[in-house]
Order: sequence, then structure tokens, then C-alpha cells
Amino acid sequence: MSTETAAAPAPKKPTHNEEIKTAIPTLAGTLAATLADPTTDRFSDDDQQFMKFHGIYQQDDRDLRKTGKKYMFMIRGRIPGGVLNAAGYQVYDNLATQYGNNTLRLTSRQSFQFHGVVKSGLGPLMKKINEAMMDTLAACGDVNRNVMAPATPIRNAIGAQVNEDARRVSEALLPKTKAYHSIWVEGVQLNLEDPENKDFVDPLYGKTYLPRKFKTAFAIAPVNDVDILTNDLGFIAIPAADGTLAGYNLTVGGGLGRAHGNTMTYPRLADTIGFLTPDQIIDVAKGVLTVHRDFGDRTDRKHARLKYVLEEKGAAWFRTELESRLGYKLADAKKVEFATQRDPFGWHQQADGRWFLGLFVLTGRIKDDGALRMKSGLRAVVDKFQPEIRLTPQQNIILANISADQKDAVTALLAEYGVAVENQATVVRRASMACPSMPTCGLGLAESERYLPGLIDRIEASLVAVGLKDEEIVIRMTGCPNGCARPYAAELGFVGKGPGRYQVWVGGNEASTRLNRIFKETVKDTEMDAELGALFARWKADRIGNERFGDWAARVVWPEIAASAAAAPAAA
Repeated sequence: MSTETAAAPAPKKPTHNEEIKTAIPTLAGTLAATLADPTTDRFSDDDQQFMKFHGIYQQDDRDLRKTGKKYMFMIRGRIPGGVLNAAGYQVYDNLATQYGNNTLRLTSRQSFQFHGVVKSGLGPLMKKINEAMMDTLAACGDVNRNVMAPATPIRNAIGAQVNEDARRVSEALLPKTKAYHSIWVEGVQLNLEDPENKDFVDPLYGKTYLPRKFKTAFAIAPVNDVDILTNDLGFIAIPAADGTLAGYNLTVGGGLGRAHGNTMTYPRLADTIGFLTPDQIIDVAKGVLTVHRDFGDRTDRKHARLKYVLEEKGAAWFRTELESRLGYKLADAKKVEFATQRDPFGWHQQADGRWFLGLFVLTGRIKDDGALRMKSGLRAVVDKFQPEIRLTPQQNIILANISADQKDAVTALLAEYGVAVENQATVVRRASMACPSMPTCGLGLAESERYLPGLIDRIEASLVAVGLKDEEIVIRMTGCPNGCARPYAAELGFVGKGPGRYQVWVGGNEASTRLNRIFKETVKDTEMDAELGALFARWKADRIGNERFGDWAARVVWPEIAASAAAAPAAA
């Protein structure tokens, strides 16, 4: 018998992103030098990776590629909880007009994105954001990103503290590199050979930051407007008997990104780990983040999210590891249930007696378009009435802290710009969401923002045809499988596979606590009406009572999907 032992497999090589973070741990790259260089309109490939940590993506106008690349930039703000005062909104609005494409894009993480910014406008735009005491630091990159929180203004005793805790966590998880201030405020290129810069180690993130992005959110049941279980780190507020905040259930390991054809990538809902008190929140947030830092996969960026650590090592292992870092044990989680994830539209009263107005924004794009001059109308209201602005995770906007005697005037002023307060959109349209995709996102495989409104028209026609007019379906679309508009948590999800071709997913629920499943691997645009029409007809015929589409699909269609998958090997 041979006594030879097999050679140990060679260790996997870290990704290129890990190498450049190690080489330049300040994340400065040569950004300031390139910014000052008038002979180029783009940044190097490595600098494009560093730019993400500063909240910036280099893109090109894909509609113009046949005549040559036109480089431009997307800039994303860091707006914890999506809350802005009137002055902050005015700054964003001004910059979108002056340097962007005269639109403001609401993100699915309660922030604003500028699109269409050219290199000559990048420096001035960034400087003016920071002069207004706002920033874009860590809005992208391998760090904790914009922290989400309930968008609806305070309607109970714990809302204010939850939003303040979200702001505190956002600040506590910021990287400490001085490169951001040096580049975008002072306009100075850091000396990369200076030992202070070359050997910089972030006190929280270390020298190489996280293996991939990290997303954090807060929620208050029964409204799951942040899709809490799709985040790496979640805090679910638990009220005490007297209505104050008792603490939070901790959830860890959610995430939606995947890749077509790669079964090792998949969407995943977070595990509930335990319960913590409000004074423990910063320690716990840092502890969860450092577990990702230390155990995440740095050899394969498609396998680098925290969700894979939880899936492969288990929630019990994670809790033990986290508690060892905290130096104390968490209590067991409390019972909590979610019922819905929808935004409030129209006028609603706050706990303090003032009012807020929820406004639907089609696919999250604030712009002036014909008779609907939403960008100008919102600016007029903000200038005159100075409301607080709240951006929702469903890409809508809320105007808050409006006094009762101002309501009619706000309604009338918006009407002058074609913005309705009542009957803003159909129920299906209000429950829809899309990522930008074409022409700005380099990852887009199919249209999304520009395609979904027309598809909704067709879906509504199909629903009318089968007798289901005014039935709500949560519909979400992305142009690629990365899932920025959270299609895998929708009742009906569309994921781009190529021009005019989409995966169709069904079976999510109203509370956004159940992922959907693939119904059709590829549906062409020309086939979409027939496929969906047949599906809706079956829903009408088979539903039990007022059963929602997602619940019906999980009950009826999922077993068919499973049976088809089981039969596939035999058929092969």
C-alpha cells in the first residue's frame, strides 16, 4: 500500500482588487492627478476600482458606442436613512442641473445618483457636495454602504431613535482614509510613497477593507420597506411594553447578487441571530462587519459576500464567533412579524400632528417630462415650504413636517407642475421598481428603467383581460442578475439576460420575507404578453379567495417548477 500523501492544493490567489487595495490602502490611487489632467476624459482601470470607495462609477453612454465611447460618471450620495433637509435637497437638485443630465435618480438604498457627469464637472460637483456638509464616501466599494431606515416619518414612539441609530451606525462604519478629503476637498494627490500612506491601516477595515460590499438596514414591523432580510446586516426594532425601544433583533447574511449560469451564486435571506439592546448596536455592527472582513472569500469576488459565510458555516457558528468578539452573549430574538413593504402615498399625519406627503416617482427618475414636471415641481415646494425630504427604498419620495395649514397650498403648487397628490398611479405601477441599466450601467444586459413602464402597460392590459383589474402585484426588474432593484424578493421579478430577453421569477410575498424562484429561464419581449397572460389567467382561475399573485405562485407554480427540475435529468 502506498504511503504517499497527496500534495495539498495550491492556495488560491487573491483577486486583483485585493492586490491593489494592499498596494494603496488609502484608496487614493492616482485620482487627484488624473482629475487635474486635461488630456484625458477617463481614469485607469485600477483607479476605477478606487473611485467606487469614493461613491463614483466611471461609465460610458452605451447608446453612443457605435460612434465611439463617451465617458461619464455616476455619483452616489451617502444619505443615511434617506433623510435630507431642504437645503441638502436644493444642493442635489442644483448639481443635477449644473453638472449632470438634469435628472435625479432615486436609488433602492435611499440615496440620489447623478448620471451623465463628465470629467470636467466631477471635481466641482464633489467639492460642492462636501461644502454643503454632505458626502459620497463609502456609497460604493468594499465597505459598508448607505444605511437604510424606515422612510415613513415618525408615527410612533420609537421612529426617531431608530433613525438616529441608523445615522450612528453609518458614521461608525465609515472608513478613515484621508484620501477622500484630500482629493475632493483639497484637490491634492496623496504621496503614495509616504510611509504614512503606504502603510496605512484602517482601524476597522484593516489594510484591505472588506472582500465585497456590505449592506445595512433598520426596520420597524409590520412595514418591511427596507427589505430587511436582503441585507448583510439588519436591525429589526422591538418595542417595549411602554412603547419605547427595547432593542433590536439582529439579522445577518442576506444578499441578492448572483450570476447567470453560476449555480454557486444565489440570492439568500438573512438569518436571525439574536437580540441586542440599543447601547450595544455599534459594537454589534462592527463585530458583524469584522467577521465578514476576516472570513469572506478574497479569491473570488462572486463568492465574497457575507451570505456565503453564513450559508457555509451556519448561523450557530456565526453567533458564537460574533459573541467571542463582543465579549458577551446576545439574548434570544423576540417574536416579530412583517405584513407589507409598500410606501405610503398621498397625505398622512405624523405623530407630532404635522403632515407628510408620499409621491410616486416612476422608476425612481425625478425629471421634467412633458406635462409632468416633477423635478421643477418638487423644487418649487422645497423652496417655498422647506419640508424635510425622505427617500424611500422603493424609489419614491416623501415630503415631511408640513403644517396642516400648508397642505392645500402644497397640493395646488404641485398641480401647477402636473404632479398629482391623489390617484398618482395605478396599484400595479406604484408597486413596481427598476434599476437604471441602459444606457449608463456597464453591467446591464437588457433594458430595465426604460423598458418597465411599457411592460407595466401591457401587464395591466393582461390583468384587465382576465378580470383582475386593480389587483396589486409587486413587480421588480433589473437589467442584469446583480439584483439592485431586489427582483428576487418580488412577487413577479424580471432579470435581464440579453437584449429583449429576461428571466422571469415568481412567488415572493407582500411582506418581502420570501424569495421567489425562476419560472422561465428566458422569455423574449415578443413572447412576454402570451407568457404573462396565461399565468394571470391561471391565477384568476386557481386563486383561493383574494390570494395574492405571489402566494398563488408559491402554492401552485412552485411545485410545478420542482417537478420539472426533478424530471430534467431523466429527460436528458
